Amino acid sequence: MTRRHFLWMPAAALAAAGNRKMTIQLDCGSIGVKASQPESLEMARRHGFESLSADSGWLASQPQAAVGEFLSAMKQHRIVWGNAGMPVQFRNTEEEFRKGMAELPARAAALQRAGVTRVTTWISPASDHLTYLENLKLHAARLREIARVLEDHGQRFGLEYVGPKTSWTARRFPFVHTMREMKELIGEIGRPNMGFVLDSWHWYTAGETIADLKTLANRDIVSIDLNDAPAGRSLDEQKDLERELPCATGVIDMSGFLNTLNELGCDAPARCEPFNAALRKMPPEEALAATAAAMKKAFSLIR
Repeated sequence: MTRRHFLWMPAAALAAAGNRKMTIQLDCGSIGVKASQPESLEMARRHGFESLSADSGWLASQPQAAVGEFLSAMKQHRIVWGNAGMPVQFRNTEEEFRKGMAELPARAAALQRAGVTRVTTWISPASDHLTYLENLKLHAARLREIARVLEDHGQRFGLEYVGPKTSWTARRFPFVHTMREMKELIGEIGRPNMGFVLDSWHWYTAGETIADLKTLANRDIVSIDLNDAPAGRSLDEQKDLERELPCATGVIDMSGFLNTLNELGCDAPARCEPFNAALRKMPPEEALAATAAAMKKAFSLIR
């Protein structure tokens, strides 16, 4: 396969070639591209993405006829939903949390009507004020409430741990920053729709292995993030907001990561989330093309 052929190869053909269920997802925000929900669909079509992040605010604000037209366009282009972000602010005050909870049922209902089934968020790995146990109790109580509402609307709820040592040591009290600790939090929440946002970056920076991935099943993985790490830094020197596109450096074992997930029968959407300054400075079309090429290169590693 020539490089030119590879870059323009339809994503559906890559899926067939890899015999996989995971989809290559476009999330414009994670690569620094500003786009409305309709604009992002057109971008996904042009660049060969297979799934698309859902904007619950947009879906809730549109007449059902407009949403129906959008869904028809998705079907025409053979693009499916990836995940939606979780809109409730649960990390700060009780007042902010309650305000978000009051708005969540309408957002979750809009996602359900549109056929979105995955909602995700991330967990801060440290606190200046709460000990690990205090933080665990607070997170479990608030996330349990969110999970119940999402469950009532057919949504799986994925949580992402943040792995770099530079992140979980940045405040007084470390919190959840590994797969094992996230399992404990999910167990404490105790809702059947809970699972992981599995990020190659956090898997790597948490010092985890293929064996750790094999402790999971498809039902445990709600969504996937793909990134590579800068070369020339030790594991403990890696910084969360300084990442690379998938397969850019080879520091992270992308082949092992994706092939293991594929062997688990994983059907989650996978987006690129590099927090990369050079990528964010590119014109939108260049950033989209670079992201699409990196994601297709990563998925071509699946045997």
